[in-house]
Parts: sequence; structure tokens; C-alpha cells
Amino acid sequence: MFNIERWQEIFEAISKNKLRTFLTGVSVASGIFILVILLGAGKGLQNGIEKQFENDAKGIIEVWSEKTTKEYKGLNPGREIQLRNSDYELSAKKFDNEIDKKTSVRNTWGGIISYGKESGNYQFRGVSPDYLYLENATIVNGRFINSNDLKNNEKVAAIGLKVKQDLFKDQDPIGKEILINSINFKVIGVFMDPSGEREESRIYMPMTTNQRAYGAGDKITGMQFVLNKKENYEEALAQSKKFTEGIKELLKSKNVIAPNDESAIGVYNSVEEAKQFYDLNLFIRLFFWWVGICTIIAGVVGVSNIMLIVVKERTKEIGIRKALGASPFSIISMILHESIFITTIAGFAGLLASLLLLEFVGPMVQSEYFRNPEVDFGVALTTLVLLVFAGAMAGFFPAYRAAKIKPIVALRDE
Repeated sequence: MFNIERWQEIFEAISKNKLRTFLTGVSVASGIFILVILLGAGKGLQNGIEKQFENDAKGIIEVWSEKTTKEYKGLNPGREIQLRNSDYELSAKKFDNEIDKKTSVRNTWGGIISYGKESGNYQFRGVSPDYLYLENATIVNGRFINSNDLKNNEKVAAIGLKVKQDLFKDQDPIGKEILINSINFKVIGVFMDPSGEREESRIYMPMTTNQRAYGAGDKITGMQFVLNKKENYEEALAQSKKFTEGIKELLKSKNVIAPNDESAIGVYNSVEEAKQFYDLNLFIRLFFWWVGICTIIAGVVGVSNIMLIVVKERTKEIGIRKALGASPFSIISMILHESIFITTIAGFAGLLASLLLLEFVGPMVQSEYFRNPEVDFGVALTTLVLLVFAGAMAGFFPAYRAAKIKPIVALRDE
């Protein structure tokens, strides 16, 4: 029940010691402020990491070949393994039910690309239509490679925005021909990539055209896959691990590689890679929680010490209350009310200041691995619970001490 006299006592006690109450409140407010800012920073790190993995298709698995390191079936170690169309076709057929997107890739790291008087050295790749999704690129003009281009060995190419700016300046490149290592290709599209200029300095062409135009036969550099989506991360991780083990076993068997040779077939699993970053981010956020809570505890200790002083100052008053029949619970309640009131008001001030800072300053702080620091409703609710709990803990021990004071001893206090 609301007791106006109790609140009058609290405000009267606070007004008598304004500076002491203010400094105590500052210590609590700063603890909450630091905790929320640190949690917001942790969320900013998580957002940044998630954004980086959005730059490529989620769950992408890349496969490539290297040299053998073990002797197997009479074949010496050190053999260069060359992946071919048959490796890609066999893999795609065996794991067809698990694969959502797929492409083989043939990469040429440096090619002389020219248009008119302009030229430059750029990377070009033979790919399939799904590669646009796998790279998470966006067509900003024209179109990307399609199945007809592959089937008919069309000499067409999609160029990155950086290539377009270097070679064509302000001209529209669609329909114009460029020379790629002295072979004419018609530009059918311009793409942009969220990962930036490095990816936009590439050129993509049909895999079949690339192999035929540059005498590669059926050779490929590697393969890329995206698996069917799962309901949660743990299922996706288990699926990707099973797939990577299966495809390595398949390719080792086909290319006569020792089953225990871990170097001949290289596999990059972005789902597993993401787990490492998420685990690191979790440890960072737990550390932030620890630092913030320790700061709050320091503030709570300050409040508790102040309440001990208050109890000492009001010893005679407490003795009179008990002599007149006040119960221990009413004494404890009186001290707790003041403690909780001070910590809650100060904590709300710190919480509000931190949320305003994150709201207005947070969006301005952007980097590759740090984006939009924020605190969600659940965290704000948790800090509110911490505030009330901290106030109760700060006042409990002084209140318990006050409740144990004997009236005859309190009345003799000077």
C-alpha cells in the first residue's frame, strides 16, 4: 500500500544530504551506463560479423584441388590434382538432394582487358548462372549469364562496376565488345558486389566458353555449393560437415588419392568459419557483461556504505520507533525503500543516457566489423531487473543491522 509519510521521510533524508546522494547516484548511473554501452558495442560487433557473412551466400562451400602428400596405390606423393567437369558433374549428381545452388569455376587471375584506347589487368572467371547468387552480387545494368549462354558457348561477359568505370567511363557498356586476352566478348551486364572494389574488378563469362576459348579442355579451378536451408544453425552446421566429408571422400576416390591425405582436396566451409566468429563474439559479450556488472557492484557497494551511514545517523530515531512498537519488518522496509529509490532513479538516468548515446551516435560509428550498436528490449529489461536487485542488495544489510538495534541501546546513542 502507498504510504505518503514514508515517501516524505525518504525525500527529507535525501534533501538533508544532497551532495552525498548525488555522488552515490552518479556511481550507480555510471555502472549502468557502462554496462549498456558495452552491451551495445557487443551487439555492434555481432552485426558487423553477420554483415560480412551476408556479403557471400550463407552456407557457401568451396572446393579446390592441390598436391598429394601421401603415396597411394603405387603413385608418388606430390602429384598435382586437376579437377575436371566430370568431378563437378559427379558431385552435383550424388548430392543433388542436398544442394540448392551450384557452380563450377575456372579462374584466370590476370587478364588483359581492353576497350578502345582503355585497358587494364583484371581477373576473369568461367562460371554458371548460379554464381551470381553465390557471390551475392547484384546486376545493375543488363543481365547475368544464363543457361543458353552455357549451352551455345556464347562469347558474352558480365563485368564488375570497377571494370565498367575504368574502361567505359560514362558510356553504357551493354552490347559493346571488349577484348579479354585478345578474344572478343560482348558485354551483357554490369554487376556490383557488397564486398567492394576487389570483387567488382572481375569479369564473369560462361564456363563452356571460357574452356573452349582458352584451350582449357574440361579443366576447372574449383566448385562452389550452397546447401538447402535448415531450420537452425546447429542443423546447418551438421549438414555442412557431412557434405564436406562426403565430397572429399568422393573426389579422393575418383582421383586416386589416399583416404588420409588431407591436403590434396581443399574445402572451405563458411558455416564452420562463421561458428568461430560467433563463438569469439560470444566470449567478448560475456566479458562486457562481466565488466559492466563489476562496475554496478562497485556502485552498489557505495550505496550500501551510504545506507550504513544513514542507519548510524538515525540510530536514536530507529530506537524510538522500536520502543513505540515498530516491527523489524517496518524498519527494514524503511531503509530498503530509500536504497531502492536512489539506485533505481540513478540507474534509470544512466540507462536513458546510454540508450540515447547509442541511438544518436551509434549509427555514425561504422566499420567493416562493427555496425549499428544497439540494445534490444530483452537487454533493457534485464538491466531494469538488475537495478531493482542492486537497490535491494545495497539496502538489505544496513536495514538488517538497523532492525537488530535494541531500543535501550539506541536511546542512549548520542
